[in-house]
Amino acid sequence: MKQIILIPQDVDDSGKDYLIEKGYELRILHDSSIETICNNISDCSGLLLRTAPCTEEVFDAAPNLRVIGRHGVGYDNIDLAAATARRIQVCYTPLANANSVAEHTIMLLLACAKNLVIKDKELRQGNYEIRNLMPGRDVFGKTLGIIGFGRIGNSVAKKAALGLEMNILAYGHRLKIDNVPDYVTIMEEVDELIRQSDFISLHIPYSEETKGFIDSKKLSLMNPDAVLINTARGGIVNEDDLYQALKEHKILGAGLDVFEEEPFKETLSNIFQLDNVIVTPHSAALTKEAMARMSLDAAIGIDEVLSGRKLSWPVNQIDERNHGI
Repeated sequence: MKQIILIPQDVDDSGKDYLIEKGYELRILHDSSIETICNNISDCSGLLLRTAPCTEEVFDAAPNLRVIGRHGVGYDNIDLAAATARRIQVCYTPLANANSVAEHTIMLLLACAKNLVIKDKELRQGNYEIRNLMPGRDVFGKTLGIIGFGRIGNSVAKKAALGLEMNILAYGHRLKIDNVPDYVTIMEEVDELIRQSDFISLHIPYSEETKGFIDSKKLSLMNPDAVLINTARGGIVNEDDLYQALKEHKILGAGLDVFEEEPFKETLSNIFQLDNVIVTPHSAALTKEAMARMSLDAAIGIDEVLSGRKLSWPVNQIDERNHGI
């Protein structure tokens, strides 16, 4: 009998074709609610997961589940402790979307610097004079502070330093100085990085430790001409504090791809009312190329576990005593 892989939200054909070629049966849903997942997962060995929630309730309904292949880098939608306690291996796709997110970050940085969105809007309304009313800014020679210097932060630094000739500061808790390029200056204190930066780009994961990491205190350290870019996770920025800083022009602007609530269940954030913010719908990683890579790499991880091969990109560690992450 074929092992069944559940896919709550459809993915690129690359991953599906790979699993079919390996002999798996796919079950693709059109509703990714917890209830629908629970009703369809009882006989599944694997779960190829995008942004759908994977809670203890899901695990209770999945006695045969052995592996979750996370389609992406973040895994805050998975109850990792519950998965580990049930000896369910979680893997992810850390190599698939770093370049795509880095490109999106640079796009937001330049769009904010050049007042792109508001100039587009005003010109379409016949306001040619906007060219003189809102001059843009060069990024050449400006300082970009990168908070979180993993694969994505490193890629952003390379593009900004070598392509745009910006000065790069970086901060990260587990940053290994030996692996840092010579065009990057490591900062020991994040507050000092914030003070010295013209642009700040966030690339840290969401956790209890980083929740609300950028708040009114840290925003007050930014200079009035500084811009905040967030393509990481919405929850690491306190949106109410950011709204006040932007509304009162304590900072120049922001480029946001992620938000505290996704998708929006009620009203839009007040941030959407402001002209000095550029927003995109958590789409930095959603290029055609990255979607194909994420789908395939998640599928490879699932097959590695179910076929007993060495896992390329594990998230949790499953030991013989069945405890610990």
